Amino acid sequence: MQGRTRWWGLLAISLGVAMIIVDATIVNVAVPQIIRDLGITSTDAQWVQEAYTLVFAALLLVAGRFADRSGRRGMFVAGVLVFLVASVLAALAGSGELLIAARVLQGLGGAMMLPTSLSLLNANFTGRDKGIAFAIWGSTIGGTAALGPLLGGWLTTEYSWRWAFGINIPVGLAVVVATLALVPESRDERAERGIDWLGAVLSVVGMTGVVFALIEGRTYGWWERERPFRLLGLDWTAGISPVPVAAALGLVVLGTFLAQQIRRNRTGRPALLDLSLFRIGSFRNGIIAAAIVSLGEFGLLFALPLWYQNVLGYSAFRTGLALLPLAVGSFVASGLGAPLTQRWGAARVVQLGVAAELVGVAGLGLVVAPDTRWWAPLGFLFVYGVGVGLATAQLTGVSLADVPVSRSGQGSGVQSTARQVGSALGIAVLGTVLFASLGGILGDRLDDRPGLDPAAQQQIVDAVKGSAGAAISGLAAEPATATAAEDARAAFSDATRYAAFAAAGFLVIGLLACTRLPARQPAGG
Repeated sequence: MQGRTRWWGLLAISLGVAMIIVDATIVNVAVPQIIRDLGITSTDAQWVQEAYTLVFAALLLVAGRFADRSGRRGMFVAGVLVFLVASVLAALAGSGELLIAARVLQGLGGAMMLPTSLSLLNANFTGRDKGIAFAIWGSTIGGTAALGPLLGGWLTTEYSWRWAFGINIPVGLAVVVATLALVPESRDERAERGIDWLGAVLSVVGMTGVVFALIEGRTYGWWERERPFRLLGLDWTAGISPVPVAAALGLVVLGTFLAQQIRRNRTGRPALLDLSLFRIGSFRNGIIAAAIVSLGEFGLLFALPLWYQNVLGYSAFRTGLALLPLAVGSFVASGLGAPLTQRWGAARVVQLGVAAELVGVAGLGLVVAPDTRWWAPLGFLFVYGVGVGLATAQLTGVSLADVPVSRSGQGSGVQSTARQVGSALGIAVLGTVLFASLGGILGDRLDDRPGLDPAAQQQIVDAVKGSAGAAISGLAAEPATATAAEDARAAFSDATRYAAFAAAGFLVIGLLACTRLPARQPAGG
């Protein structure tokens, strides 16, 4: 890409990335209407939300590797087209099964796009311009992650949940046309012949098992099965939860994958994973830091919308507005990232970003309460967003800085996979902290309320936990349980506070990990 053309190409790539990131969050606020319209069960609704994330995370490594061989622009455009077809199917779905299948297909398209977008930037920008490009890319992820609930709430409230998918159609078509017109093709011309099909299968199966366990542990139980599980028409009837089985299977398969990759690398045969990348210090330390930072980076976005809607009584659209400062802060960071990197170097900017995230998340924990005023979280959300925008962009740039362009797709796939697994683990841990704390705190509060026998107390606790707080409004509407609703609001706020502090703890560890990033001399220094 030359001159202005490459910047317009960057806009097209960023718009495609925004589309897949928004779709990871936009559905959350539309789920109640989807349940009513399609008559699906809560389990089906869970799969509507999680099928996309599961497939997306499992295929990132494979997609990045194949993009190097087949062509990065071609892979990106193919991913957009797959995503578009899936969005049409989702918008027209007449049953829960069809909607889940469409979400699986969306995950495939998203996995083809995300690592490829990174490798396109790595291939087409150099020097200071590369830092700016990564800053825009990183701020796009942070900003659109927060915009998803706002956009989903508006479309669902004013039109229909189907438009949460239908909006992708004009956006995706624009991305396809602009990418073909403005972004040049690039590939690894020296790639060895042959494809490591066994490695691809082992990678996908192993990642699917691990990510499934992280996402669904709270739902189905970390050890004992807590609710029915059905897959491909078959019912899981064992007393043990499918979660530890999936985790064990995934880890065994990933171990087999690693051993197979070591053998293929030693014998010079085509391998899905080029292990020589891990001898690059900036890459190795960058992905370790990225995985750890991701533990605390976005996990709180799981808890905050629940607190806003079920404790403060916000609508889906108003919740999106409340989270808007996070998006604004992330976009502001895109303008700050390049000059700060020029002055201090990328590693220092990453550390500054993670520190800002830490301040924002810990501050949110301090202001969360049943009677929090609307303005109290705004400043902390903004600081949180600035931190996400700085850390995500520059950490990605540091990780890929020394990766040869010929292997940038594979490097991007590894980096994206590390972030997704870290994010899934963070959400799993923070979700466990949130709901375990909620049950314990609410149970203790109800013990102090006269007139409630133990069975009634447990019923209230189960209802609040099982509905993720949605049952609070029903409790408040009944005079007999109005005081229990007050206890539930207080307990949910306390649990959200603990989740925020847990996220802050992860970010402290991430900040320490970022101290191992290579210190680079700022340009002109």
